[in-house]
Amino acid sequence: MTAASLAEVLRPAMAGGHAVAGLVVLGWEDALAYVQAAEETGLPVILQAGPGCRQHTPVPVLGRMFRHLADQARVPVVCHVDHAYSVEECREGIEHGFTSVMFDGSKLPIEQNIETTRAIVEIARPAGVSVEGEVGFVGYAQGAGSALTRPDEAVRFDRETGADALAVSVGNVHLQTEPTEGIDWAALRAIEAATSLPLVLHGGSGIPPATRRALATGSRVCKFNIGTELRMAFGSALRRALADDPAAFDRIALLGATIPAVRATAREILLELRGR
Repeated sequence: MTAASLAEVLRPAMAGGHAVAGLVVLGWEDALAYVQAAEETGLPVILQAGPGCRQHTPVPVLGRMFRHLADQARVPVVCHVDHAYSVEECREGIEHGFTSVMFDGSKLPIEQNIETTRAIVEIARPAGVSVEGEVGFVGYAQGAGSALTRPDEAVRFDRETGADALAVSVGNVHLQTEPTEGIDWAALRAIEAATSLPLVLHGGSGIPPATRRALATGSRVCKFNIGTELRMAFGSALRRALADDPAAFDRIALLGATIPAVRATAREILLELRGR
């Protein structure tokens, strides 16, 4: 199956009352594990290259790797640039095979956020590439605090940008290592009432599994970004591999030993967001 755009997986999810997982990639092993989990479940998956991933591995390499996995998969695989902060970063992703880009204008005045997102949509649309944007600011555990999404700004973004998805801040927080009951359902419902786009929650690792399932099946949140939870599974598996064989030194063998655990965690997430 060929790579899919974000719109191609989110619109059916919104219509069907479920959500799709945006899983944060840091290297070959986790990307492979995510696609294997998607094939095991028969569900689509979004491979996400965030700023850290792109700093570690050049975008042209990531684009080829993501497309290689997507083009051989039996399920839809979205190749997504996450948290790009400029038109140039988005353009680079589009030029190197990504099927979706997320422009993070959350720190900009709403007028500038809308204007820049609209410019990216104009570049992306002819290439068949989807665009996700953000209104409000999703904060970080042990870092900058959040600013909740204002419904009046969200509706302007929805109407004026032509974007395919909207990331919102309703109590979700990046880089949480423990789930917390922080979702402001009233704030989310106000955004849903004012907009029509598929909604995205970043910081999905900090949302308890039962709450993620309830949001996936009972709201217009169609995409959850999840990274920390998967990195923790990777780290635990790597430590076990080293403990089991303290003399081990082969990089391929050590990193390969993490794939089953990461695949199992990804599989649970995919099924959970489907309401299973």
